[in-house]
Amino acid sequence: MDILKRFSLAGKIALVTGASYGIGFAIAKSYADAGATVVFNDINQELVDKGLKAYEEEGIKAYGYVCDVTNEEQVNETVAKIEKEVGVIDILVNNAGIIKRIPALEMSAAEFRQVIDVDLNGPFIVSKAVAPGMIKKGHGKIINICSMMSELGRETVSAYAAAKGGLKMLTKNFASEWGEFNIQCNGIGPGYIATPQTAPLRTEGHPFNSFIIAKTPAARWGTPEDLMGPAVFLASDASDFVNGHILYVDGGILAYIGKQPK
Repeated sequence: MDILKRFSLAGKIALVTGASYGIGFAIAKSYADAGATVVFNDINQELVDKGLKAYEEEGIKAYGYVCDVTNEEQVNETVAKIEKEVGVIDILVNNAGIIKRIPALEMSAAEFRQVIDVDLNGPFIVSKAVAPGMIKKGHGKIINICSMMSELGRETVSAYAAAKGGLKMLTKNFASEWGEFNIQCNGIGPGYIATPQTAPLRTEGHPFNSFIIAKTPAARWGTPEDLMGPAVFLASDASDFVNGHILYVDGGILAYIGKQPK
């Protein structure tokens, strides 16, 4: 067998949530490069149009839908529409997410719930909508975008860490429930990635920027492109016996205690 064929996504339909830009866009682009048909959603038409234009500029024919991942009825309708217009989804990447950098004592319960709703309830709702089609097909791949905050805490991100820690365990539970149907559910835990979301932290001279570079054995921020290979692997037949695993793509941060102060 040609091992490279195991990594091909030819003929597969991939839904990547929130993939108008950033990490989701990079993952969706890698899937298109590997032969998959790309479908994505975003919260409003403006973002969907922005995404469609970006894919078109890359020479990719993508299908975009307006859908709020926290709205179960809307998600079910959108998945049914995708199945009718494009086909049954083979690969789902739960990428849509938000973060609110607010100290816990200053964060309202409503703000906390909003992060949990998007980052944890959203993946549950979308996965539950997509799974029946995968079960009927006899195969499927679900990839949850976790975080190093699935393992670690840090100031000002209590809701995000709670959501991503929950998402890690939801990943393991989906693997437990749906593995018998030949559905593999895994997670990717990006390190600190250079995206519009992290732009305020990456300015020259910002103490957090210096901290991340010093704390990462690779001595740099990651790029969305660093996530492409792991994302293709977990979406491909090459990972058929990998289930319930979180693959951290962090340049070595979680393996590293850090440099001794001088």
